[in-house]
Amino acid sequence: MKNSTKFFATAVAAVALFFTTNASAQKLGVGVNLGVPTSDGYSFAIGADARFQFDVSKQVSIPVTAGYTHFIGKGLDGLDVPDFGYIPVKAGVKVFFDETGSGLYGLGEVGAGFAVTGGSGTSFLYSPAVGYAFSSGLDLGVKYEGLSKGDIGHVALRIAYGFKL
Repeated sequence: MKNSTKFFATAVAAVALFFTTNASAQKLGVGVNLGVPTSDGYSFAIGADARFQFDVSKQVSIPVTAGYTHFIGKGLDGLDVPDFGYIPVKAGVKVFFDETGSGLYGLGEVGAGFAVTGGSGTSFLYSPAVGYAFSSGLDLGVKYEGLSKGDIGHVALRIAYGFKL
């Protein structure tokens, strides 16, 4: 299946989910990600994202996330490794361990990473995370985000603020 077909199918599913979900059960979060690359050749990863979250119940949500992540290259064995940036677009499932729909949660997302530097094209992207969502809207999480092409990944702290739409 072509990447454009997969992207279109994902977009249609997200729009369908948007229209079938109760409007009071939607949230928008914006966050900053600060990470340590797990790949040699990069010294630091920084990014920002926006996450729409559709609540299925108080404890289960469907997040759809997009943003930008930038890896800062460093010298490796006398060679300079260039910076690498990509746009992650992903969706997943977020499960809160407390019945109130806040507090400690686990999150799993999959999607695509669209390279904007480095000529890597599009990669499969996966991102497991754990975090804590405060009732004030503050959301702190730790995630791993990996790309299938180039064996690039990072462990990051996500600091975000979410509000109801």
